[in-house]
Amino acid sequence: MTTTAPAPSIKNLLHQQRQFFNTGKTRDIHFRLEQLAQLRQAVTRHQNAILAALAQDLRKPQFEAFTTEVGVLKEIDYAIRNLRAWVKPKTVATPPEYFPARARIQPEPLGVVLIIGPWNYPIQLTVSPLVGAIAAGNCAIVKPSELAPATSQVFAEMIGETFDPAYITVVEGGVDTSQALLAEKFDHIFFTGGTAIGKIVMAAAAQHLTPVTLELGGKSPCIVDADIPVERTAKRIVWGKYLNAGQTCIAPDYLLVDRQIKPALMAAIAATIQEFYGNDPATSPDYARIISPRHFSRLVPLLQDGTPVVGGQSNPEDCYIAPTVLDHVNLDAPVMQEEIFGPILPVLEYENVEEAIALINAKPKPLALYVFSRNQDVQQQVLQNTSSGNACVNDTIMQVGVPGLPFGGVGDSGIGAYHGKASFDTFSHFKSVLFKPFWADLPWRYAPYAGKLEQVKRFFK
Repeated sequence: MTTTAPAPSIKNLLHQQRQFFNTGKTRDIHFRLEQLAQLRQAVTRHQNAILAALAQDLRKPQFEAFTTEVGVLKEIDYAIRNLRAWVKPKTVATPPEYFPARARIQPEPLGVVLIIGPWNYPIQLTVSPLVGAIAAGNCAIVKPSELAPATSQVFAEMIGETFDPAYITVVEGGVDTSQALLAEKFDHIFFTGGTAIGKIVMAAAAQHLTPVTLELGGKSPCIVDADIPVERTAKRIVWGKYLNAGQTCIAPDYLLVDRQIKPALMAAIAATIQEFYGNDPATSPDYARIISPRHFSRLVPLLQDGTPVVGGQSNPEDCYIAPTVLDHVNLDAPVMQEEIFGPILPVLEYENVEEAIALINAKPKPLALYVFSRNQDVQQQVLQNTSSGNACVNDTIMQVGVPGLPFGGVGDSGIGAYHGKASFDTFSHFKSVLFKPFWADLPWRYAPYAGKLEQVKRFFK
């Protein structure tokens, strides 16, 4: 069931979901596993419609759409395989003076959660947190992005055909709908999007003391040392940067290249772009488009912030911006001050790696960091002296596909993490419980306390 609801209907939905949650049905692990299996079947059943919708919204190539969006099936499979282990209470040791007590930590669902999805990977980045919400035993209201309307509609139909809306439902709509949702009290809010909207979400959540997970972005740097295989490095950078026309939150935002290797790397990047997308990427079936005229208009001025050595062309009628590499970029230029989130790659050079690290540390903490080098000392120097939500050595983007690695930002790039068990943890409360039997009761803690203090002090020596 697709719900395009004003505020009163949202209140009713929330009330229905709280009633459903209070039945205790979602706490049953068999129920959760069954719902995850149904979600998997739904994505599989709708995959052709998903691919068609992504082509309509983003001109996303089928290969990219399948691997990065329908590929969320792997996340579902991982949760199904591991859920029985995740839900088990964990026993912890108790101090001797607590004898004969037992202590444990038991995960329990939060209740009714809100998931606000983005437009750049509208299936992957909406289904993935939903997997965690289901696995942890919650009810969920999901708000897909209105900027990807075809995909939003397919997603709403998919969820509506699969789940009782009192358990999981989709609310479509624009800014007014988001505001109406954020005005309500949820048990957790999971938001993926830009930093500016993330601040609005966090401010709204604060009115109800609702915990949040914010998956944001930032300027993810890519350091390239002189000790590299040039052609392979170029391929991995070009793939990660221009995937989805650069509209990826962990795409390399700018390059910091050792001066010695810069001419060879720039030539290899230019050759790789031609190899991937041909002489005219506008005619390539493997290159996506900018999501909307507004985002196109935001990106086009950035093309003037350096010298285009590759690309630089644009077409407003097609929301097309060519894969572009900018040289001679000023650090104060807008392209170096804001997250690009498009197919524009500024290139800076450095004399030594300490200079590159200092430049990174002068900016807000990024969501991702990349370093290309055969030298393990350089790798460790970068990793140990910078802070980022995640990092990848000698590749780009691929770290996000490892289900055992929590994914999330730090500082301005986000709050909290998900993927794999981290998703389960995000949507769970870990309740600490102490069990005491009646058959033993040490009298030292009870009043009157006369003569007992010296005995107690021995426990603290």
